[in-house]
Amino acid sequence: MSDKSAVPIIVIAERPDNVEAINSTLRNAGHPVHCTHIPDVGDLGDALTQINPELLLVFSEDINTSLEQLDDIRNAYASGVPILDVRDEVNEDAIALAMRRGAQDIVSLRHRDRLQWVCGRELRAFRLERALNRTLASATEYKRALNAFMEGSTDAIAHVQEGIVVDSNPAWLELFGYPDAEAIDGMPLMDFFDADNHAAMKGALVACGQGKWSDHDLKIQGLCSDGSALSLNLQLDEAEYDGEPCVRVSIRAGAEENREPDERITEVATRDPLTGLLHRQQFLTELETAVAEPAKGGVRALAYVTPDKFRAIKNKVGPLASEDVIVKLASTLQELAGPDDLVGRFGGTMFAILLARGTERDVEEWADSLCARVRKLTFEGGGKSISVSCTIGVAPVGSAGNSISDLVALADAANEKGREEGGDKVVVHKVDLTSATSTKAKDAVWIKLIKSALMENRLHLVHQPIASLQSQEKDMYDVVVRMKDPRGNEILPGDFLPAAQRNGLMKTLDRWIINAAVQFCASRRASRVFVRISSDSIADNGLAKWVAQLVKNAKLPTSVICFQVPEDVAAENMLPTQELAQQLGEFGFSFAIEHFGMSTNAGRLLEQLTMDYIKIDGSLMQGLASNELKQAKVRSLVEMARAREVQTIAERVEDANTMAVLWQLGVQCVQGYYVQEPEVVLEDLAL
Repeated sequence: MSDKSAVPIIVIAERPDNVEAINSTLRNAGHPVHCTHIPDVGDLGDALTQINPELLLVFSEDINTSLEQLDDIRNAYASGVPILDVRDEVNEDAIALAMRRGAQDIVSLRHRDRLQWVCGRELRAFRLERALNRTLASATEYKRALNAFMEGSTDAIAHVQEGIVVDSNPAWLELFGYPDAEAIDGMPLMDFFDADNHAAMKGALVACGQGKWSDHDLKIQGLCSDGSALSLNLQLDEAEYDGEPCVRVSIRAGAEENREPDERITEVATRDPLTGLLHRQQFLTELETAVAEPAKGGVRALAYVTPDKFRAIKNKVGPLASEDVIVKLASTLQELAGPDDLVGRFGGTMFAILLARGTERDVEEWADSLCARVRKLTFEGGGKSISVSCTIGVAPVGSAGNSISDLVALADAANEKGREEGGDKVVVHKVDLTSATSTKAKDAVWIKLIKSALMENRLHLVHQPIASLQSQEKDMYDVVVRMKDPRGNEILPGDFLPAAQRNGLMKTLDRWIINAAVQFCASRRASRVFVRISSDSIADNGLAKWVAQLVKNAKLPTSVICFQVPEDVAAENMLPTQELAQQLGEFGFSFAIEHFGMSTNAGRLLEQLTMDYIKIDGSLMQGLASNELKQAKVRSLVEMARAREVQTIAERVEDANTMAVLWQLGVQCVQGYYVQEPEVVLEDLAL
């Protein structure tokens, strides 16, 4: 064990003698420091995690890494640790510049007295802030512990330090099937959970240890001592154990016992007893209700899921063991289901789920992730081990008009087609393209509706907050336009924007949206609002100058607006996109590429375009928590962006598990329904 009284400090320097100079200078001032030398910035992330330093000193003149990049790494792994820039000369201008780039101050070995005083000041400030945070956390922890005691809580609780379970209560031992505390002494927390959940667990532990995880439940597959699995919801909180910081992991108990008798009767009447999912009739009733309601946004689809070659499985392992396949498939469906999804068992081996996602691509990615998860499942029965696969048929809501029976029939037919082709695949029912004449006739209706909405002020914005994981930015929003028909019914952009695009109305709509976004900034005091522009506006040479005057008239800084362009649109219009990004940058606006990472030339876009943000495509979020290939792809996108000092935002984040993994992967911000549903902006604006 290391000396607990030593003050851990990291010194980034090329020469070891600089490290020794810092060490001797601070020790001469009475600071019992322990300096760790990091000559390669690539090792800084791991060092920050392992050492938990109280101060970071950087000889910036000797390394090839900017203070901004060091600040990003510090924020990603040990937010709050002060950075001091060590240089030969110290002056007011240099100090101001260093502070803007993330340092607390500049010090010099030529002025050792000042170096000692500044280091002492920063160490005291860091400790005071840490003590305050721990005091606040301790007060909250005491209240929770008292309430748990008063209520006679039987929650399963474990305390974790550095990934190791250091304490657990009897309920935890009972839940996971261990005889006593000695049986799990020194056991890694990850050993209690399925490997597919490890990335989410690690991310949540890191976030919680930094005080940035609150009221987020993780959906996890627990592993009992006998190898059986449990579907669990975990809560993580900051706590203390034996006087040292730790993370408390708890699993609530007693939900079944605390329910009223009428609730239990309803449960029996509406749910399948084997899987706990809605039974067929109840699912169809709730499906009809859900489909009748207008969509909040995005797309909806019905997925029909069946295990492949189930009769052969049943013959191999027997009827009783084959039920485990049904139970485990149901559990996997529940684990991957989103908060707004509806899941049911249709009887026998058939399952159905109503999916609510951002795009059709998100739906297909989710279905592919489910197939991949099911392939990993193994079952034991009759002394035999088997694996299983599944086939998924998907029918978009709306593809069968308003008929629920036709929607189910289309999903079933797509599933049957997949099974006929050998199974273990996703088949999506494709709606036949309408004729050019029909499209023209429908567009005429949309054009009239769009023009009247512009004239009668029936357009409005909705905004969705962008939450910070590791960035220091706050009050950021993404805005989207919506329209109301003459009866007041809301129309989603996916319904009317394609017609506007085909008929030359996008420049007019873009300018309306920009104008409304500027007024939103003025009224809401947002720090940054992300506004989409179309390919028509990309080619608009007067756009940058026009919006600069608009922002100036509103007495706002141009930095409040970030214009965003889809990746495919930017790639297809590279030259005008480059020119627009440059013009906007000259006026001080920010620029972003959304839906980033789906093309093969994503890296080339980063090289050729000047941008401030990338928004990682939401389809990569589907199944991210358990998909190592997707995690690797997101990590590579983050690293490419970080190398160019471009900030990262993940799109369409829908659950805590995904957010936890994104934290571990270094993504700086997130947006999506898990953060908050879109809200109406400036409903009464007359523009």
